[in-house]
Amino acid sequence: MKKLFAAVAAVAAFSAHAGDLSVAATPVPHAEILEFVKPALAKEGVNLKVKVFTDYIQPNVQVAEKRLDANFFQHQPYLDEFNKAKGTHLINVAAVHLEPLGAYSSKYKKLDEIKDGSTVVIPNDATNGGRALLLLDKAGLITLKDKTNILSTPKDITANPKKLKFRELEAATIPRVLTQVDLALINTNYALEAKLNPETDALVIEGSDSPYVNILVARPDDKDSADMQKLVAALHSPEVKAFILEKYKGAIVPAF
Repeated sequence: MKKLFAAVAAVAAFSAHAGDLSVAATPVPHAEILEFVKPALAKEGVNLKVKVFTDYIQPNVQVAEKRLDANFFQHQPYLDEFNKAKGTHLINVAAVHLEPLGAYSSKYKKLDEIKDGSTVVIPNDATNGGRALLLLDKAGLITLKDKTNILSTPKDITANPKKLKFRELEAATIPRVLTQVDLALINTNYALEAKLNPETDALVIEGSDSPYVNILVARPDDKDSADMQKLVAALHSPEVKAFILEKYKGAIVPAF
């Protein structure tokens, strides 16, 4: 009889958590988008739990270690580099939106106003740092050795006519130093958190041809689970597309 009760209790406990789906996300816009789809997922029997992070390391670590089911904060080049560096095997489950990276300044209104010897801060992770340099190359501020190398570093600059000085900082901290430097390359999620408007405040910003689409990421064994596929369907819904377009006013672009 005790064994029977224990079995029933175990089944009940499993049932209570069978529809739980835990997803790591950075605050804006990822967590906001996930919070938006929560009610629709609840109707599908999925209890979406959003865990907010402000860094780009722990979301992948915790999914790889099976502490969380998925994450939503990164693009494919970053995921590829992370997997290579950490020996993880996380995969792209679905493309959701594009956050164009932009160059911001509290001192200048146009790129051609930037003076010789100005300080420029870029993200210190390999893919976003390279992405920032590629944007500056395209804008004509610098010339890179290889314009297709997404892992370019300041050492790959072959021409720097304004003798710009480069500093590398964690992406999340860059908005905090905006007033202390001449130019800052900021990911749109962090720009929005800092109340910057990418459309009006960025001196230069990536175009719609950018390959850096933000993706939902999970372990291979979870990719095709019923709950994960319900999340994908919710994220790809017309309602989410309308939400992104209305809330972010073009600063973030749906990728589906």
